[in-house]
Amino acid sequence: MISFPAVESSTAEFKTSFSEDVVVSLVAFANAKGGSVYLGIDNSGKIKGVPVGKKSVAQWINEIKEKTEPTVVPNVDIFEQGGKTVVALQVSEYPVKLVAMKGRFYKRVGNSNHMLSSDEIVNMHLQTLNTSWDFYPDPQHKLSDISEGKVVRFIRKVEERTGRQLAETPMAFLEKLEALRGGKLTFGAYLLFAKDYCASSDIQIGRFKSPTKIIDSISLDTDLFTETESVLAFIRKHLMVEYIITGAAERTERFDYPEDAIRELVINMIVHRDYRNSSGSVIKIFDDRIEFYNPGALIGGITIKDLIAGTYVSQARNKLIAKMFKEIGLIERYGSGIERVRKICADYGVVEPNFKLVGDGFMAILFKEKLPSAKSVERTTEKTTGKSVEKSVEKSVEKILKLLSGNPQMTQNKLAEQTGLSRRGVEKNLKLLKDSGRISRVGPDNGGYWKVNLK
Repeated sequence: MISFPAVESSTAEFKTSFSEDVVVSLVAFANAKGGSVYLGIDNSGKIKGVPVGKKSVAQWINEIKEKTEPTVVPNVDIFEQGGKTVVALQVSEYPVKLVAMKGRFYKRVGNSNHMLSSDEIVNMHLQTLNTSWDFYPDPQHKLSDISEGKVVRFIRKVEERTGRQLAETPMAFLEKLEALRGGKLTFGAYLLFAKDYCASSDIQIGRFKSPTKIIDSISLDTDLFTETESVLAFIRKHLMVEYIITGAAERTERFDYPEDAIRELVINMIVHRDYRNSSGSVIKIFDDRIEFYNPGALIGGITIKDLIAGTYVSQARNKLIAKMFKEIGLIERYGSGIERVRKICADYGVVEPNFKLVGDGFMAILFKEKLPSAKSVERTTEKTTGKSVEKSVEKSVEKILKLLSGNPQMTQNKLAEQTGLSRRGVEKNLKLLKDSGRISRVGPDNGGYWKVNLK
């Protein structure tokens, strides 16, 4: 008995008969990882059979050839099962993208065919050629539009990282790295070393007290290396500092957000942004979170689920820009930024960052909220000027539990008075106790009571 796939997938499609939809599926497979269309099987996977005459297969092949460019010629297998005929039309991944069906381009995503946008068409073609948009000559700008001084500073950083002196002139070194091609400026080189105003690299950053109230902001539109430094400096200015008393002679300072995660997200957004998109990058700093928005969705068919699970092969949208950031050590390894951000946040003790697609762009959200833990420390947070108060949550938790055991209707104000914590500190510890299941609220906030649950 011949074995067929049980369900449709990224490499299998079922059709009860031959039609133009079959050609669409074959083109989508050719632009992805290859696959087979099974004629004579319905959507549920039940074998119905398909009539096959002497000329049928030849006619199907001719129609597929006529409607595809470059020409697609599938392998054909004919099977008999239970007195019914199934025809399998199989194509491999096409080596040089893209294949079109009557001028339209499709790609297999999951178990369906996805018609490609103009942006996706360009990206797939460039990936096939193992290049990217930023390697191409920029017809709008000349060598005089970049700063030789910025190139020299870049070379000095490369020398510092590698420990060797480079003999090439600044422009010869850019030629060696393919940032200049045949003496012509590439799109990437202009973005990296723009002398003055650079409209396509704009970034807006704001410190928000509410969704509509901005208390500080800057607009950046210069070279990418300068923007990286400026963005990090602005965010750092608005971070809060905690003082951690450990028993040592000196107190330890700690920002309310992990600096390494911020750095990783900022570099990722600058390196992987779609600079052909007219939208700009936007960073919003709120009291409880920082939002990083970048034009350009995930490429290569990667989903948010793939991103979180790590089940994807990273593809750089801007290979030249990524290469140049790596030359000076701003990028350590390609394609591992999101994984590192999640690990940094977990190690720092703050909740998991959020990643989502917004319109035709990508957003990452970093949160200030700490992970619930009985070993965490409740601290008051102030901005670089002293008067920090630290209390062990574990000790405070036991106090609150004891007070609630004696009086389940005790108010938060009374708890604050009895424990010496601030009202905010009481709220945090109650949330910690609720999240860990040690207490639960019975009835409404007014008139209800706390139930202490035994371990």
